[in-house]
Amino acid sequence: MLALIAGQGGLPGAIVAALPERPVICAVEGFAPEGLEADRWIRLEHLGSTLADLKAAGVTRVCFAGAIRRPKIDPTAIDAATLPLVPVFLKAMAAGDDAALRAVIGIFEDAGLEVVAAHEAAPRLLMGPGCPTRAQPDARAREDAARAEAIVAAMGQADVGQSCAVLAGQALAVEGVFGTDWMLQGLRARPDGRGGILFKAPKPGQDRRADLPVIGPATVAGAQAAGLDGLVIEAGGVMVLDRDRVIADCDAAGLFLWVRERGG
Repeated sequence: MLALIAGQGGLPGAIVAALPERPVICAVEGFAPEGLEADRWIRLEHLGSTLADLKAAGVTRVCFAGAIRRPKIDPTAIDAATLPLVPVFLKAMAAGDDAALRAVIGIFEDAGLEVVAAHEAAPRLLMGPGCPTRAQPDARAREDAARAEAIVAAMGQADVGQSCAVLAGQALAVEGVFGTDWMLQGLRARPDGRGGILFKAPKPGQDRRADLPVIGPATVAGAQAAGLDGLVIEAGGVMVLDRDRVIADCDAAGLFLWVRERGG
């Protein structure tokens, strides 16, 4: 039996829709998924008890999906089953995003649960290489994509983000802790007008069983409002929610969507 550890956004719902059977939906308190009713709510202070309950219910696999920011832990609410996990929590809280996710994955694996990647549970969320939109990247966009790939790789070494916006070889913006949509909002008042690309890819060496990048219709709307010319995502490394609408919205806005192989 599969349990979906669901955070915010549309990814958990897309995975549920792609599965042949409904999983046990475990929503993290404070980060409710869109359009899904949770079977149970997870609180970090009770994670040890939750793991025991899931195993007792027959759960053998878990899949992480959706956005979750680092929650505040109430030390007075930690139950007895969770106390042994406190050192792991503290180490994870002090680490970067990828290291923190690895620590969480390790907790579930140590409990005897297999961790399944979201793109393995719903492989159609990954698009093959190519450019399915009417608009196509020109020579400058292709050069900017190569530059953006290098920028995101450098960001990934510092474990700080998975996307950036680039124009004429210069970084217009880079993703931080608040995510891609927030980064794009900051470009709406850009002083140079318009142009450039949004580039998104996994961090080098990241554990792809959690936090694989995602784009959707909201990303297209954000790129359009930011005055960008198109979106570039790494083939096999970025999930696309509602791909038909994403392509249609790009066409309506005159944007290109280039699913690019790593290295060009």
